[in-house]
Amino acid sequence: MNFLNTPFQNLQQVAADYKKAYALADPFPSIYFENFFNPDVLDAILEEFPDLSKKGDFNFNTPNEIKLASKGEARFGPKTKEFVHFLNSEPFLQFLQELTGIEEQLLPDPYFEGGGLHETKPGGFLKIHADFNKHYVNKLDRRLNILVYLNKDWKDEYGGHFELWNKEMTQCVKKVAPNFNTLAMFSTTSTSYHGLPNPLTCPPDRSRKSLALYYYSNGRPEEELIGGLEEHNTLFVARNGDDKAMRSFNRKQKFKEVVVDLVPPFITKMAKKMRGKN
Repeated sequence: MNFLNTPFQNLQQVAADYKKAYALADPFPSIYFENFFNPDVLDAILEEFPDLSKKGDFNFNTPNEIKLASKGEARFGPKTKEFVHFLNSEPFLQFLQELTGIEEQLLPDPYFEGGGLHETKPGGFLKIHADFNKHYVNKLDRRLNILVYLNKDWKDEYGGHFELWNKEMTQCVKKVAPNFNTLAMFSTTSTSYHGLPNPLTCPPDRSRKSLALYYYSNGRPEEELIGGLEEHNTLFVARNGDDKAMRSFNRKQKFKEVVVDLVPPFITKMAKKMRGKN
């Protein structure tokens, strides 16, 4: 199957043409392409997009995020599986390697930890954050995100733009509309702040749909390492005007992570078993 749109058939040439733009992008290395994939492929994926509100999927509802997400490959339809396997294939990995200039060998994530199908319904949002930086299973370093948007006839007034913020959290530097067949990608570090922080205002029968894949390497450059953040979960950061509930939630989450780190594993396991018996 031909997964790419005509202007992007030669992936290595595309990478050569845009690698400088990627490296010099503000506020951090990133890029987006419109109409990158064969639209018939994305039409098929959209047709088999599942109801993510069912048991077994992720339903996030906190002061920092209200969204739905799939878990692993279980909810992928046959066309979706074909497509994501292409995005994890050698030719596409070579394209990503050349375009991003990442020197360490990029590796796909067959577990789709945090990735896969995402959906945000009216009123949903994802506050500005930096992503978790280690794979939960294999502990490889997370280096690159790609996002494929599946939203036809999306209007600007619906919101849901992908926002990239500077390191000081003083300015949204770039916004990408989540339009159908837009491919966005960026290098993930502990300060690559991004999100869709404002609640969606699309009609009740609409939602913001996307497909997310993450790529990893064994190690990362020393200049990307920050003392005390060698391994961390998602780091939410507040904009001016973000409410107290978000800040309070962040402090509670940080306290919880510290407690988990300090408590011996056998005590944690015993506590889980006791909760299961109650």
